[in-house]
Amino acid sequence: MALSKAPAVSHVRVDEGSAGQRIDNFLVRECKGVPKSHIYRILRSGEVRVNSRRVDQTYRLQLGDELRIPPIRVAEKEAGPAIPVGKPFDIVFEDEALLVLDKPAGLAVHGGSGVSFGLIEQLRRQRPEAKFLELVHRLDRETSGLLIVAKKRSALTVLHDMMREGKVQKRYLTLVAGRWLNPQQHIKLPLFKYLTEGGERRVCVNPEGKPSHSIVRLLKRWQAYSLVEVELKTGRTHQIRVHLSHSGFPLCGDDKYGDFALNKRLEKEGLKRMFLHAAKLSFHHPLTDQLIELSASLPAELEEFVVAVEQAGQREYG
Repeated sequence: MALSKAPAVSHVRVDEGSAGQRIDNFLVRECKGVPKSHIYRILRSGEVRVNSRRVDQTYRLQLGDELRIPPIRVAEKEAGPAIPVGKPFDIVFEDEALLVLDKPAGLAVHGGSGVSFGLIEQLRRQRPEAKFLELVHRLDRETSGLLIVAKKRSALTVLHDMMREGKVQKRYLTLVAGRWLNPQQHIKLPLFKYLTEGGERRVCVNPEGKPSHSIVRLLKRWQAYSLVEVELKTGRTHQIRVHLSHSGFPLCGDDKYGDFALNKRLEKEGLKRMFLHAAKLSFHHPLTDQLIELSASLPAELEEFVVAVEQAGQREYG
């Protein structure tokens, strides 16, 4: 349903993949390169018609709606770097509504902010026949593990609601510096997002931040490190990294909130990435309500480092 760059009226029939979407968001997606201000102007002026009627920007598209989109001239853009097909992703679960894959570390989930492409762009490149593929949530670039992608807009909408309501259980594995003592501990610290002078996104504990809740469970402990499982009750940006670092237990290999001197030593010892892995997901299917419980083992490079820690020092717990 891509629009022609030549000025001509476009007629589009809404399919299952677009049903339920607000018309302004639909037009932003369809009219790539057109400023949002122009999208809202043609909606207000009535140049966009749905079933021959005017609608405002809050209208939600229905299956079978007929859209008339006026001629829009889009400035030609220089072609960006081609998105490589890449190695097929490890699919942990898939049906007609969604898929869950095991994301490798080092790959952003989407392009932007200096990244020309990410996982979702590669996935679309690998599956050119797919009409709809959208991220349900995000993982940091250096985090590996389970990631949900919606294949239907109806599934995406329900999954977003489930995320907001805390109905998707997410558990991560991480190795932290220090001796974590409590078998289970709740961390409830408000998190505040800000930008550094260089324009980088950062998060800190701040009373003005959003309420954030993590549950930390001790799995193994050695003299210098602890392997813990963290269950997210909220899903704030960098939540695990900031909650644990603020508590005095920085993630091994974390280049934003970690112990930088320790990270240099760990790199020489074989840990060349942040030790954070999305290991478990549990949720009810958005369309069938079937319980889905999934897990992804630690990647080889993290498992090997745990073995090295085990061999280097006596285990105190677990």
